[in-house]
Amino acid sequence: MEKQKARKGKLVLLAEYYAFRAALSLARSLPLFVLRFSCRLLGNALYILLPRRRRLAMENLRFAFNGLKSEQEIRQIARESCVSFFLTAAEIMKFHLYDLGADAIRKRGYRTGQFEELFQKARMIHDQSGGCIFVTPHIGNWELLPYVSAHVGIPLAIVARPMDNQHLEKLITSNRTASGQIVVPKRNAMFVLQRILRRGKSIGMLPDQSTGKGIPADFFGRKAMTTPVPALLALTYRRPIVVVACCRSQDDGSFEGFVCDPIHPGEYNNEKTGILALTEAMNRDMESIIRRHPEQYLWMHNRWKEHKNRRSAFS
Repeated sequence: MEKQKARKGKLVLLAEYYAFRAALSLARSLPLFVLRFSCRLLGNALYILLPRRRRLAMENLRFAFNGLKSEQEIRQIARESCVSFFLTAAEIMKFHLYDLGADAIRKRGYRTGQFEELFQKARMIHDQSGGCIFVTPHIGNWELLPYVSAHVGIPLAIVARPMDNQHLEKLITSNRTASGQIVVPKRNAMFVLQRILRRGKSIGMLPDQSTGKGIPADFFGRKAMTTPVPALLALTYRRPIVVVACCRSQDDGSFEGFVCDPIHPGEYNNEKTGILALTEAMNRDMESIIRRHPEQYLWMHNRWKEHKNRRSAFS
């Protein structure tokens, strides 16, 4: 990562930054129907021009649905997944990072529906548990969830990988912290997360990316390397894991929220058994949401990647 940063000169980093600011201004000025149409064009271009990602998405879908979807349906879901990828970026720009309260979302033409009411359930779980571990898959618009949490009054720390461009990182981090979020860099985050839970705050994570430091846990009937961090924190501090998501309902600009029932840590024969049980329960809840809206999941990611010389959390 450091080598990659070193290869980028100051002018390139500044060019990326100002290009992002220009895209931000453009997204905010465009009508919603134009923005959605543009995302559809970009998504279709991604589907056509990146055959390796297209094949990976379709392979993942074939395995996940195992004969339940036709080849035509598989192709359509893969294509829509590419469109959803751009919609997520466009929506966050449209709302603007500085102001993502429910009123701001509605002013820009989107409808929250039962979203706020549902996330009061999340607030209740947080209050009753003295903090919990919220997790979400890369589906719909996962970037909205921390702002919704701030809006309903959940003190939340989110785990995020710092961006390679320090100018963009400063902009995005400052906007996130302005809404009351605490941003924890992904590298060596465990100590900070432990301290946050001890203080009665909640944590937000996206645990559905493949990692060589994970454990093999069932996901769509296949072992996927999954981070054990949510389960380990749940066991250590006796806090529940709660799977949440924000998906687009229709093309009418409304959102559908998901707040699953809390996964409480039980009593296990040993720590490894408990970590695996909690991790697979978390994966099942994420899977149930993805099955509802498969066209909004990030199938282009190599979720079932086989890592060479991996360091399992159980080794």
